[in-house]
Amino acid sequence: MRGCVHIYCGDGKGKTSAAVGLAVRAAGRGRKVLVVRFLKTDNSGEVEVLKNIPGITVTPCDRTFGFVFRMNEEQKREAAEYFQKRFETAVREAVDGGFDMLVLDEIMASCNYGMVREEDVAEFLKNRPETMEVVLTGRDPSERLIALSDYVSEIKMIKHPYTKGIGAREGIEY
Repeated sequence: MRGCVHIYCGDGKGKTSAAVGLAVRAAGRGRKVLVVRFLKTDNSGEVEVLKNIPGITVTPCDRTFGFVFRMNEEQKREAAEYFQKRFETAVREAVDGGFDMLVLDEIMASCNYGMVREEDVAEFLKNRPETMEVVLTGRDPSERLIALSDYVSEIKMIKHPYTKGIGAREGIEY
C-alpha cells in the first residue's frame, strides 16, 4: 500500500484530535504508529491514552519552552536547536523502526516559527519510505507542504468558548 501525506490545519479546534483518531484507526488495523509532538508539553489527555494502545509509540517531549512569542532570542535559538533535533530523531526513528505511520503534531507552527527547517520536512516527505503514512498538523501550512500532501483538511473555527473568555479545559482542550 502506498503511503500518503495528510495535513490537518486551520484555526479551529480538532487538528490534533483528527490526527489521534487516524493513529488509533491505524493501530487498530495492526499498523505501527509513531507520534511526535512539537511546541506542546505532554500534559494532554490523549498522550496518556496513546501510550497504552498497542502499536502506538509516543515520543516524550522532555523540554518545554512556553509560547514562542514570550521567548527571548536566546530561548528561541535553544528551542529551535531542540525541536530541529527532535524532528531529525523522529524521522530516523520512524524509518529505522519500520513505522507505518508518523504523526508530526504541530509541525506547521514549528516550521512557521523557525523551530524546524521546512526544507528538511519537505525533503523527508519527498524521500520517505513509499509505504509510510505521514500526518502533519498545525495552522498555516505553506504552499510547498500542501503541494507535497495527498490530503489537506482545514478545520475552521465558527464558534469557540475562548471568545467568551472561557480558558482551555482539562479533558476537552488538553
